[in-house]
Amino acid sequence: MIDLKKFEVWFITGSQNLYGEETLKKVAEHSQEIAAGIDAAGNIPVRVVYKPVVKSPEEIYETLQAANVAENCIGIITWMHTFSPAKMWIRGLSILKKPMLHLHTQFNRDIPWSSIDMDFMNLNQSAHGDREFGFMVSRMRINRKVVVGHWQDTEALAEIETWTRAAAGWHDWQGAKFVRFGDNMRFVAVTDGDKVEAELKFGFSVNTYGIGDVVAVINAVSEEAITALTDEYEATYTMADDLKKGGARYSSVYEAAKIEIGLRKFLVDGGFKGFSDTFEDLHGMLQLPGIAAQRLMADGFGFAGEGDWKTAALVRAFKVMGAGLAGGNAFMEDYTYHFDPDNALVLGSHMLEVDASLANGKASLEVHALGIGGKADPARLVFNVAGGAALNASIVDMGNRFRLLINEVEAVEPVEDLPNLPVARVLWKPLPDMKTGCAAWIYGGGAHHTAYSQNLTAAHMQDFADMAGIEFLRIGKDTTIPQFRNEILWNEVAYR
Repeated sequence: MIDLKKFEVWFITGSQNLYGEETLKKVAEHSQEIAAGIDAAGNIPVRVVYKPVVKSPEEIYETLQAANVAENCIGIITWMHTFSPAKMWIRGLSILKKPMLHLHTQFNRDIPWSSIDMDFMNLNQSAHGDREFGFMVSRMRINRKVVVGHWQDTEALAEIETWTRAAAGWHDWQGAKFVRFGDNMRFVAVTDGDKVEAELKFGFSVNTYGIGDVVAVINAVSEEAITALTDEYEATYTMADDLKKGGARYSSVYEAAKIEIGLRKFLVDGGFKGFSDTFEDLHGMLQLPGIAAQRLMADGFGFAGEGDWKTAALVRAFKVMGAGLAGGNAFMEDYTYHFDPDNALVLGSHMLEVDASLANGKASLEVHALGIGGKADPARLVFNVAGGAALNASIVDMGNRFRLLINEVEAVEPVEDLPNLPVARVLWKPLPDMKTGCAAWIYGGGAHHTAYSQNLTAAHMQDFADMAGIEFLRIGKDTTIPQFRNEILWNEVAYR
């Protein structure tokens, strides 16, 4: 399981030596209390760690340099309790590699009308101290998140939570390894891209391994391990009798378990956080890895089909960002449309691999012919996905930049039974409506593959894109095609 509590965000307060020992003592006390309060807030998924108040260029540089190399530090929260002359921050900010949230707050919520004096004013100067700091960060063109509000305010804490989740996903990408079994699906454009530029921009690497490398591991799986896993399948999922041990089609389930064990061992032993494959290049496997991919995703691995390494990496980031929240995150594909003018819908699915963390109820383990790929009938989990707010996200390579495109959607309960569709499926309404949502997605160059989330929002995606320094386009309830096309044109200029 993904445990976000192992990560830290450092709370760093700026001041200066001008104010004297007594004032600086109060600054430190207040900073410790704020850091502890945010850390104790029930919705903050990571640790918030107080760091000593920085009062000079040297202290600032040393603290930010330490944040850069601290293994579990995923970002910093800065706050100027008093005035902190911002030229002191230049050297430190110039080497900062971790995401930053600028919290524009103050220790007291209210002005103490009857007792306020100049001592109070000298101590509580964040109203202009943070503006001085904000100028320097803007002058240096550093991406950051600005949150305004009292540190105990629920809205401010919610914004901090969103940012920490994005920071956790970003941190997880740094040095991450994704394996691509075989190459990209032949002639497909959007799933391909510049893996060198991706490693420079995102911090993760993508390398190809021959399918024979993983087949050798699969073929070495023991009978005992396979039997134990098929027992787990029977205990976990609804299964027809002929798929259970001793049944006429048990061999299909047996082979699927063997593939899952081998794939998992290959990924764990290699330190990989996700993978992609393509049915055009699975020589040596008796069936496509359906349930294997589904269950590996449920355990936190990223996955996407047909060589789509960008979506595999994005699914992994979603798994990290959404850890501990209700709902799931999974690989998805816009598959077919329901163009009823009164109830237009998208049917999302894939050949086999949609993660059962999305399942509305108990999933069914089934074996059916696939009709593509020329392999034996593969085992897969079949289920419906519950209704509710969700989003689809796609990272595409635009040649001179990467673009993160999202569409907020409203998933709906199935309107009809689908007795002959043996795959996981979800129905949704793109926002703001079918025609606008789909047209905007196509204007934006969005892929047919996406990362689908039931628990992340556009705010998470905006923060994540800011950390990555990439273009972000949102399609939501307020989107219009003229506005969206203008945004694309403006971005073309901005990113030249």
